[in-house]
Amino acid sequence: MTRLFRSRYLGVAARGMAMGAADVVPGVSGGTIAFITGIYTELLDSISRIGPHCITVLRRHGIAVTWQYINGNFLLALFCGILFSIFTLARVIGHLLETYPIVLWAFFFGLVLASAVPILRSIPRWSGSVVLFLLAGAAMAVLISELRPGQVPATPLTLFLSGALAICAMILPGISGSFILLLIGIYPRVLAAVHELQLLNLLCFAAGAATGLLMFSRLLSWLMHRYIARSLAFLAGILLGSLKIIWPWKLPLVGIAGDGDKLAPLMSNASPQGYEAHTGDSAYLAAALAAAVAAATLVLSVDYLGRRHRALHSQCANSQRITQDR
Repeated sequence: MTRLFRSRYLGVAARGMAMGAADVVPGVSGGTIAFITGIYTELLDSISRIGPHCITVLRRHGIAVTWQYINGNFLLALFCGILFSIFTLARVIGHLLETYPIVLWAFFFGLVLASAVPILRSIPRWSGSVVLFLLAGAAMAVLISELRPGQVPATPLTLFLSGALAICAMILPGISGSFILLLIGIYPRVLAAVHELQLLNLLCFAAGAATGLLMFSRLLSWLMHRYIARSLAFLAGILLGSLKIIWPWKLPLVGIAGDGDKLAPLMSNASPQGYEAHTGDSAYLAAALAAAVAAATLVLSVDYLGRRHRALHSQCANSQRITQDR
């Protein structure tokens, strides 16, 4: 039992590390990782239990019951993995984006594209309204990708509000919190606060993120339980629409990003041939295709193993129930 417990939460921490690495990148959502690794609903349900009513549970039943009520072991393991990844991999991800931008964006493109498959498969029933929600999600992601970056000063208030806005995007598969921060012009300041351990700025941002997470997770959890088909279709649409944001071959827009700005996804998309003709650089087409295929294979393999594990677990539970009935 202890070994299973450790294995369970080590796996949750690993998922958290993957979510943290994704959230560092402007264009990839940690919510996408949560969904394809099978912990999205549990994450929303666990966070939505945190609130003033926990004080009542604490007074009546004590710390142990309250911790179990909010699924504390799960949340602790997950957020430890996320924070570890953000503070250790932020510099690595930034370096890879500057050194191998096309290959890395191609990897993320394949990851997000394949991530839509398990979501679409999970939709219990299709109808005209479900299709409309799918299209609405795609349209929303495309509209967000057309926005142009602003410039927001890094004050305690703006950092708090930016954290609340970013975390809402982070838990939506397909909408990157880092991308939202980039749109409002505060992403470089947040990244600098992480690298330089600017504690006051980090505390303001974290407080906003915690507030936004507690509020938005309740809404998402409610929608996922009551309108699951439409909610899943909307999330799948966001994923598919976000592919425009992370298309690997981009040309800088005048007045938006300089030729050397490899980190900004706010550029115009181009074909590999158009990219080569405009920049004179290689499009790295073979490497990009290999990265996209590898990412898609990884996602579909995780989905397959997850479905197989759930099926075996269900069979074992049914067998135990039949044995007990006898």
